[in-house]
Amino acid sequence: MSKVIIHGHTFKTKISAAQIQKAVTDVARQINADLKDKKPLFLAVLNGSFMFVADLMKKLTIECEISFIKVASYEGTTSKGKINELIGINEDLKGRTVVIIEDIIDTGNTIENIMEQLKDHGAVDIKIATLLFKPDAYIKTIPIEYTAIVVPNDFLVGYGLDYNGLGRNLADIYVLDYNADVIVK
Repeated sequence: MSKVIIHGHTFKTKISAAQIQKAVTDVARQINADLKDKKPLFLAVLNGSFMFVADLMKKLTIECEISFIKVASYEGTTSKGKINELIGINEDLKGRTVVIIEDIIDTGNTIENIMEQLKDHGAVDIKIATLLFKPDAYIKTIPIEYTAIVVPNDFLVGYGLDYNGLGRNLADIYVLDYNADVIVK
């Protein structure tokens, strides 16, 4: 599909499923080389990273573990940039290499908070893998070791990314089409 309509807004294809799969393969290759003797624990940040982590894990050949976390914000359903807690850390992280898997990194606020909490749990080596990285929006200095695709600061949907709950199931990634002739309401 070259265009989709979600909640009355038109989105056009930005990154094809084939481009995504090539980028995931490239990231997996780099992780396999860098962490071959580390037995890392991958922590996937839900909900958005689920498709990326599923494809990434199929391409990893190293000995590793996977777990899933969610972040809870102070404002309930509205994020104000402050993260209250990580939900789902059940593993002992003392002395471990941990790789945070994100769907998209823009400002870096969430990553910074997750890293602080993982250090409090005793993780000694924390790395970040993201499907999408928006350098124009990034305001932190934390290095992003594994970036599949660099994107502009656009609103994106698909391949795990949603627009008010819809669109996560799309195989391609779409961008809001501001030039669409009709906005369906």
